[in-house]
Amino acid sequence: MSKESELFKSGKASDLEPEIKEASDSLGADTKGASPTSPAGTSKEALGDARDEGEGEVEDYGSTENHIFSDPVVAEHWRGVYERARYENRHRFDPDFRWTADEERRLVRKVDKRIMVWAWIMFCALDLHRRNINRAISDNMLAEIGMNTNDFNYGQTIFLACFLAAELPSGLVSKKLGADVWIPTIMVSWSIVAGSQAFLSNRAGFYAIKALLGLLMGGFIPDIVLWLTYFYKSRELPLRLAWFWTALSTVNIVGSLLAAGILRMRGINGWGGWRWLFLIEGIITIFVGIFSWGLMPPGPTQTRHWFRGRDGWFSEREELILVNRLLRDDPSKGDMNNRQAVGPTLLFKAVRDWEMWPLYLIGLTTYIPPAPPGSYLSYILRQLGFSVFEANLLAIPSQFLFAVNLLIVTWVSRRVGERAIVSSSSNIWIFPWVLALVLLPATASPWVRYGVLTGLLSYPYCHAILVGWNAHNSNAVRTRAVSAALYNMFVQSGNIIASNIYREDDQPLYRRGNRVLLGITVFNIALFYLVKGFYIWRNRIRERKWNAMTPEEQENYIVTTKDEGMQRLDFRFVH
Repeated sequence: MSKESELFKSGKASDLEPEIKEASDSLGADTKGASPTSPAGTSKEALGDARDEGEGEVEDYGSTENHIFSDPVVAEHWRGVYERARYENRHRFDPDFRWTADEERRLVRKVDKRIMVWAWIMFCALDLHRRNINRAISDNMLAEIGMNTNDFNYGQTIFLACFLAAELPSGLVSKKLGADVWIPTIMVSWSIVAGSQAFLSNRAGFYAIKALLGLLMGGFIPDIVLWLTYFYKSRELPLRLAWFWTALSTVNIVGSLLAAGILRMRGINGWGGWRWLFLIEGIITIFVGIFSWGLMPPGPTQTRHWFRGRDGWFSEREELILVNRLLRDDPSKGDMNNRQAVGPTLLFKAVRDWEMWPLYLIGLTTYIPPAPPGSYLSYILRQLGFSVFEANLLAIPSQFLFAVNLLIVTWVSRRVGERAIVSSSSNIWIFPWVLALVLLPATASPWVRYGVLTGLLSYPYCHAILVGWNAHNSNAVRTRAVSAALYNMFVQSGNIIASNIYREDDQPLYRRGNRVLLGITVFNIALFYLVKGFYIWRNRIRERKWNAMTPEEQENYIVTTKDEGMQRLDFRFVH
């Protein structure tokens, strides 16, 4: 094997060229114009041309002789990194360890059952309390506590502002204490606060509770996503995040069914049905939070616990497979301990990674168009003449279609190895439906308007793709921990904007608001292609710098550079 081939065989997996990374991550990147000796050059010799086998749909289970740590010099370099970082799984790091594809497949299925299913249940517990307010207002809640639509919008703005403010601090606390400690704590706390909404009597109380809920819920999503990266390889995560986000539609369907029944409890104990809704759902999620203390292990080699069993969930061989498969996919996953805090210096370095900001801008605007129709669907249907019971049940079809489209768009992205263009389909889908809302006459049948709203809210949700895209381009644990929080902060900022687009003087058809949504939709479609172009440009600049180095300089750079994460010259952004 040539020295150049040895160089790229031993290079850092998360830093290698887009085609090699595509084989391990199954999502695409720009490779045009690459030279045969560059990190964006040929990978056909090593991987058999992943593109010819289906654009990233490459089977990479089981160990191989040629992997990142095959070069003893590189292996010792990373062993030193893991020792200095006191990486919690470093005792299972073994560059010579071998396992079969069947062993890895069985183990991944086991991780899915133990880790992914419970993560999904926890997300359901979060979203149940984020969305139940939309069902509560269909039961005359606003009038009973002396509020109108604008007051409700202000309350949602307070919630989202506090949610946003809590994202980064919560992520930093979680990184210090461990997600297995922090997440259950905030879950039990928000369940208690959410249940206390049953006793609301005025606008001030509503605002106070919304602020507390935002502060307690804000860090959950980036914290849980970072925790999942401790168990899954890069290529495995996007599709699992798609299943994870089916919690949104599941909760909306189950929540609508629950609300249809619970809201009929109006009059029991002199309470409105919405009070019972908050109380009962708060009790349900308290139990999820309590069980989470026992069902969230800190990491793959830390599953031994009185609740999980003295021997833990995984055997020694399974732990060896879990750790080494993750590190061979992305060595940077071991450069921090899972109880190590991200200090001010590391935080500033992560924020300073300006090449991540185009993704944050996408997070800011891309989810705005469907948000107001989604939040107000039951309320709009009530204004159009449907009963409380009908308004809640009619929300179900769009949520079912939403889940189906979410899984389809994520699978397509994984299959064709494309992020930006596939993700743009979400706003392309939304465009004609928002245009219809703008143009529909006031005399249109309520069922026609309901059909348009259902079509709009069935859009292919690209969030799983974007979160995986963000995590991949972060390329380091310290950056990933911060960038996940920053990305979600921008998403919540977008939600704040969205929560103030539909106004009291614009109801029930919200024509002015829908025109605003139409303009944002057009902007979003263009934005995805601009961001793709940005990352192609950045990769070409890095490619020129890398190709200007001799093979000896490249090899020396890989082993000795102080550059980290996306700053490494041998790293390529995916798009």
